[in-house]
Amino acid sequence: MRTFLYNFARIVVGPFARPFVPTIIKGRENFPAEGKVIVCANHLGISDAIRLVIHNRRQIFFMSKSELFENKALAWLLRSLGCFPVQRGKRDVNAIDHGGEVLKRGDPMGIFIEGTRSRDGSFGQPKAGAVMIAHANNAPILPVCITPVGSPLPRMFHKVVLSYGELIPPEKLGIEKGTGAEYRNACRMVMGKIQAMRERDLKEMKS
Repeated sequence: MRTFLYNFARIVVGPFARPFVPTIIKGRENFPAEGKVIVCANHLGISDAIRLVIHNRRQIFFMSKSELFENKALAWLLRSLGCFPVQRGKRDVNAIDHGGEVLKRGDPMGIFIEGTRSRDGSFGQPKAGAVMIAHANNAPILPVCITPVGSPLPRMFHKVVLSYGELIPPEKLGIEKGTGAEYRNACRMVMGKIQAMRERDLKEMKS
C-alpha cells in the first residue's frame, strides 16, 4: 500500500532529489519484494529516510520521534508520507501497536535502531523497539547500514553507502519468553550485523 503523497514524492520529487543525496546501494536484492519486514537502520541524519524512500519501490512506514508531530502542518505532512509517532525513552504501546498494524497489512515498517541521530557518525546504544515488534508480529528484520564516504558524519549532500544485509528471521532473534535480557541480546545481535556491514564497506573503500 502506498499513500498518495508518498507516490508523488517518490515519482515526481525523487528524480530531482537524487543528485543532492548521492547514494551507493549494496545488497538491494535483500529487500523483500513483498510481505512484512522491519527495515532497521543506523541513523546519521535527516537524509537517511530520504535515501531509503527514493531508492525503494515499496513504501516504508517510518516510526518517527513524537516531537516532529507537535507542529500541525508538519504532522500532516509526515502522516501523509506514512510516518507515525513514537515517544522516545518509554514503552510507547500505541506506537508498537501501530507498527504491528503496518506489518499485518504486509507493508515494510522503518525504524532507526539507535532511536536518535549520531552526533559523530559512531554507533549508539540500540533500542529494543525493533526486536520487540518483530517478536510480537513474527516479522523478519532487514538490517541496514548507512556509511559516509570520506567523512565520519555526512551532511545532506554527502555521499553514503547504503547497505542492505541478509534478512534476520524472527526465530533467529532468540526471544522465547520476552524477557529484558532476551530483548537486549537480540538488539545487540541486530546491531552487530549493522556494524559488520560498516566494517566491510569501510574496508572496500580503502581497497
